[in-house]
Amino acid sequence: MQQWQPRRDRSRRYRSRYRRLRWGRVVVVLAGLALLLFGLVKLIGYGVDLLSSRHTADNLQTIYHADFTEEPIPVTEAPTHTPAPTPEETPAPTPAITAEPTPSPISRLPTVSYPGNPNLTVSSRFKALRKESKYIVGWLSIYRMLDEAVVQRDNVFYLDHDAMGSSNVNGALFLDSVISLKTRPYAYLIYGHNMKSGAMFGSLRNYENSTFYHNDPFITFDTMYETGRYVIFAAGTVSTEERDSHYLDFYALCSANIQDRQTAINALITASVHTCPIDVQTDDQLLVLVTCVEKDADRRVVAARRIRDGESEEELKRQVEQSRKPQ
Repeated sequence: MQQWQPRRDRSRRYRSRYRRLRWGRVVVVLAGLALLLFGLVKLIGYGVDLLSSRHTADNLQTIYHADFTEEPIPVTEAPTHTPAPTPEETPAPTPAITAEPTPSPISRLPTVSYPGNPNLTVSSRFKALRKESKYIVGWLSIYRMLDEAVVQRDNVFYLDHDAMGSSNVNGALFLDSVISLKTRPYAYLIYGHNMKSGAMFGSLRNYENSTFYHNDPFITFDTMYETGRYVIFAAGTVSTEERDSHYLDFYALCSANIQDRQTAINALITASVHTCPIDVQTDDQLLVLVTCVEKDADRRVVAARRIRDGESEEELKRQVEQSRKPQ
């Protein structure tokens, strides 16, 4: 009897080890299934949110692209002044010659009203859009890539809500809350998520491709007070960390201080992956599209300036194409 006892002990130990091993494998399998199920639920959630986001965009696009007949904006004319007749002409005294003071250099940009719309009349199409959401202030269009409403409320809410205010992981395109539309801004800063699906600003990465950029360097951005067509002059990655070499102070672009604004414009041009001959002055109205990238402190930017009176898109595109590097 004694010689069989060790075999029974070994058998018990083997069975115990087998049970532990079997349960360990079960736990691993269950954990894997749980992770798979969690990932599947998240994936389905992303898909539902993407469909919902596109549905919202489609509904707003139907309104925006409807045929609206704009009413003429009333312009108050200055009264005509008729000079009083003089009874007889007398020679005017010769004025004393004095040295004209040397004008001091302008250090700040003046506040300006919207050309042709000094009374802030909201266009008909935006009146219709704002019936859907009072926070819609603009519309951003990029040919064959993007056609979305732009909202403004704060810099947090629309990170996880669509333009209609519904919860959505894709968020919405939103104008920085510090930018006032009561006068014509010198810069529009618009933010959006860098979605892998290409939604929102996920497609901005295309502008770092030379062929894509040179084929169509124009963006349309309308607000409820004015329409706008812009030409891109920079596309690249900047940093929000002041110690970084590619740092950009975004709010300096909105500043009336000319020197600060010039520094920020130079930073955009330096960070661009393209060498672009488009001239940019401190008094140009700018449009800057901003999204996140892998590094927390970095931002992908696409910067454009408003096409000036008298400029043609054909000439601007020719300038851009001349900067194309040979393949």
